[in-house]
Amino acid sequence: MPSLSWLISKTMQFFLGSAQERRADAAAREKGAGTFDDTARARGRNFDDDYRAATTMLKTRVDREFPDSYYARLSSKSNSSYDYGQDRALAVDTMSTAIAMALRGGATVRQAADAGAASVGI
Repeated sequence: MPSLSWLISKTMQFFLGSAQERRADAAAREKGAGTFDDTARARGRNFDDDYRAATTMLKTRVDREFPDSYYARLSSKSNSSYDYGQDRALAVDTMSTAIAMALRGGATVRQAADAGAASVGI
């Protein structure tokens, strides 16, 4: 009996093709047409590594817009200074949320970094 079920299984695979072969053929057709999107590979990434990479990409932009523990003059004629610490903390919180949401939604590292930057307007 096991040999009969094996023979039937192999015959069905021969005529119908396996699901993996159908997916591979569909992916090959999409690659040929230029519309292939490998979301399965994107979901297999490590969230922590992607998050760390996105925040590293944004670090210089954040440092330029919100200096860390830096007092800057608002105008050259007055001797006033401004503490960016609170603004930076709010920006980092907002960007972190946007990056995490983008990565969980399947975005690439670059797209997540852009989403984080857009969330604070930089």
